Amino acid sequence: MEPMDIVGKSKEDASLPKATMTKIIKEMLPPDVRVARDAQDLLIECCVEFINLVSSESNEVCSKEEKRTIAPEHVLKALEVLGFSEYIEEVYAAYEQHRLETMKLLQQDSLKGGKWSNGAEMTEEEALAEQQRMFAEARARMNGSNTAPKQPEPEQSLES
Repeated sequence: MEPMDIVGKSKEDASLPKATMTKIIKEMLPPDVRVARDAQDLLIECCVEFINLVSSESNEVCSKEEKRTIAPEHVLKALEVLGFSEYIEEVYAAYEQHRLETMKLLQQDSLKGGKWSNGAEMTEEEALAEQQRMFAEARARMNGSNTAPKQPEPEQSLES
């Protein structure tokens, strides 16, 4: 029987994107250094194993605190428990940078009117008419009628 990870896939199925990992490996090394494919594959396997190890320990820390969601603090504690204390400061800095970038994106979305906004604003009358139409459809469905009420024709403007 194959060893299983948390999400139920075998550990052999868990991997990282080779192209991305190859790019990261090349960025970390001087330009004149080449890495054999076998060495790249081994580095990718080591990264996957490291992620599994930290995830598992983070889950243990989380469970001991009787929490159901792994928080960044659990990951930092797991790094400490596993003996990777020298990485905590850099990991925390990366987390803070990610959090700030995420907040910035959310603020930009809210200024644009949200993710689903198409830029068109409804007047109060249009919103009320839409609400009434939706209520009528809901009543029709609730009463077992499959026919939705007719939608009112949009008013024709005199300006053409």
